[in-house]
This record gives sequence, C-alpha cells and structure tokens, in this order.
Amino acid sequence: MKKLLLFDIDGTLLTTDGASGRAFESALIDVYGTAGPIGEVSFAGKTDPQIAYELLGHTEIPRSVVKARLEDLWTRYLKHFDNELVSSLVRPFPGVVECLNHVESKAGQALMGLLTGNIEPGAQRKLDASGLGFSRFQVGAFGSDSENRDELPMIAAARAKALVGEHPEYETLVIVGDTPADISCGKAVGARTIAVATGVYSRFQLEECCPDFLFDSLENTDLVWDAMIR
Repeated sequence: MKKLLLFDIDGTLLTTDGASGRAFESALIDVYGTAGPIGEVSFAGKTDPQIAYELLGHTEIPRSVVKARLEDLWTRYLKHFDNELVSSLVRPFPGVVECLNHVESKAGQALMGLLTGNIEPGAQRKLDASGLGFSRFQVGAFGSDSENRDELPMIAAARAKALVGEHPEYETLVIVGDTPADISCGKAVGARTIAVATGVYSRFQLEECCPDFLFDSLENTDLVWDAMIR
C-alpha cells in the first residue's frame, strides 16, 4: 500500500512574505467592517475559517453572522490576494523543489497530497505563484472543507480512496508541517508526523510536541524521504 504524504503549505513549503495576511485583513474589513485584533493573533497552523472566527470573536459580531458571510469573505480575500501577488514574491523554501520532485519520482511508493488550513482556491494561488504548482498534488484537504484541522486527515484519506480505489490505513498517512497543529492533527489519527522548523515555531518548540521526525528544513532529500517511507 502506498504512503499518503500530506504537506502543509505556509511555513512548510513556501512563504508569501505577508501577502496572504494583508489580503485577509483587507477582506475582513470589507465584509465585517473590522479585522479584530489581527496584529495580536498568529495564523500559523490554523484553518482560514478558524482564523476568521477567532479574530471576530473579539468583536461584537455574533458567530452566526460571521458564518453567514464567509463566502463573501473568501471572494474578497481572493480578490485582494490576486492584487497582492502582482507585487509580492511567493517563494518556496530551500530544498522544497528537490523534495517534491523526489516524491514524484517515487510514484509507486507514495501519493503526494496537501493538508492545509487554506481554503482550496487560496492554496492553488500560493502554489502556482511559487512555481511549485497546485496540480502536481493528487489529493488534498483544505480549510474550506472543515474549520477543524483534526478532521482534515480523514477527508484527505477519503479522497485518496476515491482516486486509487483503496482506503489508506491511518498508519500509512504521513503529515509534514511546521506547527504544533500539524503534529497534533496527525497524532489524532495515528499518522506519522514530520515537523520542519521553517515556519514561526522553533525547533525546540516543535520538539516539545513529540513529532516522529524533526528537521530544520526539507533540504536533505534523502533523510526526509527515508523518514516518510521507512
């Protein structure tokens, strides 16, 4: 049975140099009239709906009102993000291109997918703008599928089953990410967890969450691949 390798995006594969956050802030103000305490809240490891609910939870806007206008929020966010991309550099981290190319070359052993808090169109824009390419990932689970990140591995596994005709056992899932949330969502389903210290969390902070493997980056392709597939 193939391994199902699920990669986080922001902080793991690439950086948008703040473009995504600026677009999100502008969209919140457009739709709700406020972005809440956006400068005090970290986006790392959270789904896009989770971020919206958390920020606006500090205001007097009821959760029901936030939920009712989420589709408007995503529309405005994507429009602002497209504008930001004109003048922003979205780039992959060192070693990421080589790592993904290596995984693709081992198609008989692994299915390459995404597990990200981004809504799906946002994920597509980031990956395409970085040159990594959205279409190379065969399956994915996104913030637009669930506010709760811990539900995303099961969604990705179900999509993998539809694609290849078999349901990956959770022990064959491998989740690669840069935050404690990536580690915890993997542990929730018994998946193998690989943490990479290329985001806002330090190696020490990630080590405290007890991932199965921990790397400073994805640059050592052979070691990372061994951790994924062994």
